[in-house]
Amino acid sequence: MPETSVEEPNIITEYETMMYKRRGKTAYIMFNRPQALNAVNDQFEEDLHSALLEFDLDDEAWVAIIHGAGRSFCAGADIKQRFVAMTPEQSARRERGPNPEGYMGRAINWKPVIAAVHGYALGAGIVIAAESDMIVASEDAKFGITETRRGLPAGRIWAKVSAFMPSKIASEMAITGEHVDAAELYRLGLINRLVPTGEHVSAAEELAEKVLKSPPLATRAAVKLTRRQWVQTGADADMQMLPLKLHLTEDFKEASQSFVEKRAPEYHAR
Repeated sequence: MPETSVEEPNIITEYETMMYKRRGKTAYIMFNRPQALNAVNDQFEEDLHSALLEFDLDDEAWVAIIHGAGRSFCAGADIKQRFVAMTPEQSARRERGPNPEGYMGRAINWKPVIAAVHGYALGAGIVIAAESDMIVASEDAKFGITETRRGLPAGRIWAKVSAFMPSKIASEMAITGEHVDAAELYRLGLINRLVPTGEHVSAAEELAEKVLKSPPLATRAAVKLTRRQWVQTGADADMQMLPLKLHLTEDFKEASQSFVEKRAPEYHAR
């Protein structure tokens, strides 16, 4: 556990879908939609940007751990809220999503972030993990680029994952949308620590302690350097994928509708 200063109280901010807490020099951002496996809706998106900004501007926080409440880290997009009931214009904006800098590609102080992953890290979940500077995963964790299964381009996510794990497994994840066990991604170098189920947060705290032993300005320089390697490739992926306008296809609508109706989809490549 990180050391706690007796003079310094915990700092807690409760957002609608997550919580920001600081203990000593370590900040914690806990996703708190356990009933939905921490799936991302519009409020979650807004809260995450706010919590990351709070960490970035908190002078007393030098490293952050991101983790999820309940049974999962983040199971991806809230399909009902984000894809089923929306106009083509809303869908086009959603497909573009945030700029290629994502959640963590632009910062003021470039402080290191550790993702502590358990359960599912799918879609937006694997994005958040890949954008984090280090990943600790429990043995039960499963990762997946599920945008493909939703009928959307997976280019930006593939770019972020392959920046740290250049292999045909990254290509398979983008092409099939299948989940991959944490043990395989640890073997391939995407994950820094693989730990027994239930120990992901404590292992992340141990890694945070290693970070705190180094001069903070030096660690931040390293963060700024390493995050740049996926920003440009994400922008290049957008240039390739956005003209396809997959959000306007029949298959996109069928993917979301069949998921909600809990039935096998019927695709027609149109």
